[in-house]
Amino acid sequence: MSIVELQCVDAIATLTLNRPTVHNALDEALIAELTNAIKKASADEAVRVVVLAGKGASFCAGADLDWMRRAAAFSEPHNLDDARRLAQLLDVLARCPKPTIARVQGAAIGGGAGLVAACDFAIATHDAHFAFSEAKLGLVPAVISPYVIRAIGPRAAQRLFLTAQKISADQACALGLVSEVVDAETDPDLALSFLIRTLKTCGPQALAEIKALIAQVADRPITPELIEH
Repeated sequence: MSIVELQCVDAIATLTLNRPTVHNALDEALIAELTNAIKKASADEAVRVVVLAGKGASFCAGADLDWMRRAAAFSEPHNLDDARRLAQLLDVLARCPKPTIARVQGAAIGGGAGLVAACDFAIATHDAHFAFSEAKLGLVPAVISPYVIRAIGPRAAQRLFLTAQKISADQACALGLVSEVVDAETDPDLALSFLIRTLKTCGPQALAEIKALIAQVADRPITPELIEH
């Protein structure tokens, strides 16, 4: 059984994290499979939209505890390589030329919340909750920080990183981490389908170029050089 299920239906690639017994926690195997699945969906011309989901009670509860215990015995170069692989996953997701949507329920913690921040849109159920809990573990959320700060701004990121406090789906929506909050029983797939239909009315090449444009001009001063570019 694959720990990342890739299903392509009607031009929609759905990537489902499939480790429900550990709340889809990230380890080296899941990171590698998800990176490859995103690359595959990104390169598939038939795919118009990429949906990232998690099987079971949670979207993604952050780093796997067994992986973290093993990492304590790893060498510094080994741990740096693991961090680089997570960084590559987030970069591949953020640079995907197709619109990306996170479908979030339950916990989205640490790296799981980083995955949400790296997506273009996030639809969360009311039971979803988010936290950047690294500080409680004596860690720094360095790898996910560029995507979180891009999504919610430095002031909100500073508060959430420093306090490691849990926030609700509604609070995450108010900060911009989540696009829409829906009822868990009936609305997630309806909201997802509506957003997908809206995106599919737009030209795929235009959407890819718009994503690239935003990445190029974000946070840059409006100068003659930028205007000419």
